Amino acid sequence: MPIDPSYAGRSYPATLPYEVGVEKIREFADAIGDANPAFHDRDAARALGYADVIAPPTFPVVLTFRASRIIIEDPALGIDYSRVVHGEQRFSYARPVEAGDSLTVTVTIDSIKSAGGHDMLTSRSDISTVGGEHVVTARSTLVVRGPEPRPPAGATLLQDGAG
Repeated sequence: MPIDPSYAGRSYPATLPYEVGVEKIREFADAIGDANPAFHDRDAARALGYADVIAPPTFPVVLTFRASRIIIEDPALGIDYSRVVHGEQRFSYARPVEAGDSLTVTVTIDSIKSAGGHDMLTSRSDISTVGGEHVVTARSTLVVRGPEPRPPAGATLLQDGAG
């Protein structure tokens, strides 16, 4: 069943605060193989004018992945997660995420469209400090694959390479 496009514009309540820790930033940087000193060393980050280590540009996916579950789990949308593939991800920064930030995420469905039998849902995750300072906006497109095509009546399916 296609996703109802009238849900475009729907916003969900902000998440509980996420406390950004130094070790989480270091672990994330290690996981993606980024040795940038500003992601690992306080002195290097301070030399660049930051109060503490800063996070790699893709770090907010840690917050947005968890926050966007609200879309997948919204029964009104009826998304079958087993049919979802990630289409695109973009980040627009006001400033870098820093260790010590306490951040919340507000998710909004920007658009829903269908093409080629598949639905595409684009969401926007606005990430702000608990004090209301905007830090970064993440946009993500999910593709919900349509149903598998059925073989024509009378067609024979090959199995195990036999033919």
